[in-house]
Amino acid sequence: MSEYQDKTITCVDCGTDFTFTAREQEFYHEKGFNNEPKRCKNCRDKRKAEKNERMQNNNRKEEN
Repeated sequence: MSEYQDKTITCVDCGTDFTFTAREQEFYHEKGFNNEPKRCKNCRDKRKAEKNERMQNNNRKEEN
């Protein structure tokens, strides 16, 4: 039996509660991640897309 239990966390960006599942916690532990997620999946995806867009814009500026 897993030592992990589903945990409810509130997203720091949108304030929505999301579940950090026992399986996700186990995965984080296996990967050596020390911190729990602070953002829900939607906000993580949005933040990642914004970061990728900024990187692409920076690359275009460097090419000119």
